Amino acid sequence: MDSDDLEPIIKPKIIDFDTLSIEELKEYISDLEKEILKVRQYIKSKKQDRSIAENLFKKND
Repeated sequence: MDSDDLEPIIKPKIIDFDTLSIEELKEYISDLEKEILKVRQYIKSKKQDRSIAENLFKKND
């Protein structure tokens, strides 16, 4: 089992874009872009952790 299987899946809340102003929509986009950067960094960190673990348990040929 992968540790990713243990992490909860967060479902985004539904947003009615019709009720938001243009400025609110721009702010929403900015918040999403920040969140995307955070997730990309998290993925990079997890890949590094996986690589370290794989090298630690790698069989010496």
